[in-house]
Order: sequence, then C-alpha cells, then structure tokens
Amino acid sequence: MAPNPLLLSSKTLNPSFFPFSTKALNPRKPSPITCRTSSSSASPPPPQLPVEPEGSGAAAPTRGDRFLDRHNSMSAAALVIKKKDGTKHKKKKPEARASSAVACCYGCGAPLQTTEVDAPGYVDSDTYELKKRHRQLRTILCGRCRLLSHGQMVTAVCGHGGYPGGKQFVSAEELREKLSHLRHEKVLIVKLIDLLPKGTDLNCIGDWVVEATTKKKLNVISIHLTSSKSLVGIAGVISKIQKEKKGRDVYILGSANVGKSAFVNALLKMMSQKDPVAAAARKYKPMQSAVPGTTLGPIEIEAFLGGGKLFDTPGVHLHHRQAAVVHSEDLPSLAPQSRLRGQSFPAVSEKSTLKDTDDIGLNGFSLFWGGLVRIDVIKVLPRTRLTFYGPRKLQIHMVPTVEANEFYHKELGIILTPPTGKERAESWIGLEAVRHLQIKFEDHRRPACDIAISGLGWISVEPSGMQLETDSNNAKDDSTRELHVAVHVPKPVEIFVRPPMPVGKTGGEWYHYQDLTEKEEELRPQWFY
Repeated sequence: MAPNPLLLSSKTLNPSFFPFSTKALNPRKPSPITCRTSSSSASPPPPQLPVEPEGSGAAAPTRGDRFLDRHNSMSAAALVIKKKDGTKHKKKKPEARASSAVACCYGCGAPLQTTEVDAPGYVDSDTYELKKRHRQLRTILCGRCRLLSHGQMVTAVCGHGGYPGGKQFVSAEELREKLSHLRHEKVLIVKLIDLLPKGTDLNCIGDWVVEATTKKKLNVISIHLTSSKSLVGIAGVISKIQKEKKGRDVYILGSANVGKSAFVNALLKMMSQKDPVAAAARKYKPMQSAVPGTTLGPIEIEAFLGGGKLFDTPGVHLHHRQAAVVHSEDLPSLAPQSRLRGQSFPAVSEKSTLKDTDDIGLNGFSLFWGGLVRIDVIKVLPRTRLTFYGPRKLQIHMVPTVEANEFYHKELGIILTPPTGKERAESWIGLEAVRHLQIKFEDHRRPACDIAISGLGWISVEPSGMQLETDSNNAKDDSTRELHVAVHVPKPVEIFVRPPMPVGKTGGEWYHYQDLTEKEEELRPQWFY
C-alpha cells in the first residue's frame, strides 16, 4: 500500500474555560492572631479544601473527563440560579456529550443498547446482562459491526445515499459534536490524508505537503509518510507521538473513510512488540470497513504505559463529498482498494503510430468519470492530456460534446456507474452543478494544476501531454495560453483547483522546490518517511 501523509499537531487548553477565578489562588494578607477564653463562641470551621478527582496514575480521569464534569457542574449551577430568579426561559435542548461512564461497542464506539435491533450499538439483552455481570461490557461487538466484519454495507450516518434518517441513523452534526470538546483541550492530534500512486518520489511529495500546510497556516509539528499495510514509517510516528504527547491524550482525526481505524491498528501492531498494554489492546481493536461512518463515537484505547489514552474518532462527514450523494450499496466503488493509478486521455502508448503533428486533441469532447463527473473540453492546446487519479472501478468514457447529453441519459446506470442499475439511475439527482474553469499556465513542461473532486479524486491537467519541447518559440507561445474546461458534478459536491501534486514517476522530473531563506526553513514543519 502506498504511503499516506499524516500531520501531527497539538491543541492547547484555553484558560478562559476554567470555572474559577485566578484571583482566588493569590495568598491573602495575614490576619492578626487573637486568643479567646473557653467562654468565647466557637471559632468557625476551617474552609474545606477542594476534593481531588478519584483515581491516580492510569486510573485518573482524562482531561476530557474533567472538562465535561466542570461543564456539567456549571450548567447545573446556572439552572439553579435561573429558578431562583423566577424568570421564565425557553427550555434549551441539552447538548450531546460524550460520557466515559457509558459502555460502547469496541468496534465502532456506538453506545450499547438492547431495544433497537436496526440501530448502531445493538446487542441482545442476554449477552448484555451476562457481560455486565462479569464487568466485560467493553468486550462487546455490536450487531452492526458483526455485519460489517462479514463484508455487508450497513450505513449508519443519515444523509448518505439519500437516506432521510431515523432511529437507526446518526447525523453528521452529532458526530462532529462528539469531538467539539477538543478545541478546548490540551491534546495531541494526528490527522490523516490521501493515498499516493506507485512510483511517487517521497521527497517531492513531502515538500508538497509541507508547502500546502504552510500556506494554510496550520499548527503542524511534523509530517510523516506512512503505510498502514506495510507499516512503512509507522515506527517513526510512534516515536514522535511518545515524544510529543507528554501524558496527553492522542486523537486520530480525518475525513470519513480515510483509513483512521487502519492506522490505529497499525500503531497497535507495531507498539505491541514492546508494549504489553498495546498488545492487550489489539484484542479489541476498532472495526475497519469501506463504509463511510463505520466509527460512530470516540473509541478509547488503553495503548500507552506512560499515561494518556489513544482515541479513534468518527470520520468528518461533509455534505460536499461524493459519498454524501451515492447510494450505500455503491459506496465500495468509491473506496480505493490499492494504490491509485492514473488513467490518461488521450492515451498514447509507446507503440502508437501517431506523430507529433497529428491532431489528437481533446477540444470538443466530453469525458465521463463513471456517472459522477462530466468534463467538457472547450479550449486546450492540441496535445493537452487529462490524467484521472481515483478509484479504479469508475470507468472513463469519452464522447463528442454534442452527443454528451444523449449518451449520459442512455447509459446512466449501465456503463456510467455509479449509480448502478436503472432503479437508482431514475432517482439519481443528476449533474446539476457546472463550474467553468479558465486555467492559466506558464511552463508547458509541468502540469498546469489539479482539478480535485471532493471525496472522489483529482484530474491532473497537462498542457502539452508532458512532451518536453526544445523549441523556445513554442514555449513562449504556450506561456500566454489558457485552458478552458467545464466540470459537471452533483449539486452538493465541491470542485476546487490546487497546485499539481508531484505523483507518479514523472512527478520528480518536473517538481520545483521553493527557494527559502534560513528563517523560513526553520519555521516549516519537518517531514519524515
């Protein structure tokens, strides 16, 4: 499996969220000491010291537990004050909060329950009572996770695949709310991002990721290129986490279906070789599946000897990703099962009889990426090439633009999938959103940009098919050109343009490293593989 870039960052605790004033911690001026006779009134009892939270060492409550306790106490106090005032206030819906006291499925993090068979976290009452009697509730795998472990696609996040939601669904907003307390806590964050194609120069991709995070002004400690399958780079991540966590909890974050649970399992596998705590945790490891939303709640894992816990977290579900509009049974087609591999159009092989002067241009053609994306090529250079990086199961078809509408309506659900089948094709929302892109480029020897489709992949736009020209006049002409394409997607799905990612064997040939001053170099995060 190709390395995945991941980012380590830290969050600091906001002092404004302490429920007490720092003034109370300052020592008072000494009071004069007086003596009283036995007939004097009894002196008032000394003030009680605040009670320390129960437990110490590994049994001590985490910062997240203490934050929730303080927050609950403040809410209760505010409610008592309102009642005393006698003022009528509208009752607010209580916020959803994570509770470490509630037993959850170790596979997905959903709270265990015995009433709703089709809902996440369900377990039959006999099993629940037996495990509860033996204090083994944390060893239970819910019914949904058992189905997922056998390859079934069981969606549980409403809004995906057109499901309206219900008792068996959890909203994306609820999942985000379960992580909201992290913004106030002092924790270590490990964020996962994309796969990489075969042959990628890791030096180039590492520098590219650093440049992207620097432009976004993210608080990144370091960047690691890893593989959860081959365990490449995992040892370096563990070493960095152990160095930086300093007793803090560690949270694994990322978008839905990016591979967080696989990464957690890779960490535990590597750590278990030297750490008996991690070895014990591997017995009840998080569930992995191709379904976005497999993890439905923070999964607490005892993985470190030196304090602090490891948390696998629910994926961040965004309405503008392709997974939000695709039927649940079509979701496996969006999940890459191996390294990403580029598919280029027009495809000119080494054995091709076409000459440089032959017209193999894309002008006037439309390319369909399954039934999810359509690209109309309006104006490009004669030898422009589009290379698609995404799931292999999505086939690409090219037709003249004048025939594109008829072709789409005729073949949708048949060869243009997903959606799969006539029934899903009839209820498909269509490619309603259109974005016209005018792409400028300066160097015809490198891609002009990447056109990224949220939750699916990206298209590399190569102005002259990456043919290295020697004619300086042609190069000067090309530098003044523009590329004009129109991209069609389902309405919620987002399209964005970014600097080209140096992937594949050719990436190392054209990638240009930034010229940096010594001070700029010091401020940039380091990257490793």
